[in-house]
Amino acid sequence: MSHCVVRLNGTEEVEEFVKAASKCDFDIDIFYNRVIIDAKSILGILSMDLNRDLTVHCYGDSPAFNKTLQKFAVA
Repeated sequence: MSHCVVRLNGTEEVEEFVKAASKCDFDIDIFYNRVIIDAKSILGILSMDLNRDLTVHCYGDSPAFNKTLQKFAVA
């Protein structure tokens, strides 16, 4: 399992993130405070406070998805 902290600024970035996550054959969760959202759920992510940093947990590995994580990673 790996994790990364990301920031998604707006609907277009959420759509891109969910599209990349949906191509993975393993679970990906997003954590914010005590809330856990499936990273493949666009409505779930849009319901979160996108002004905050979000922690992503990946339960597998995908080089393509890792590129997406790097794009949105908080430095």
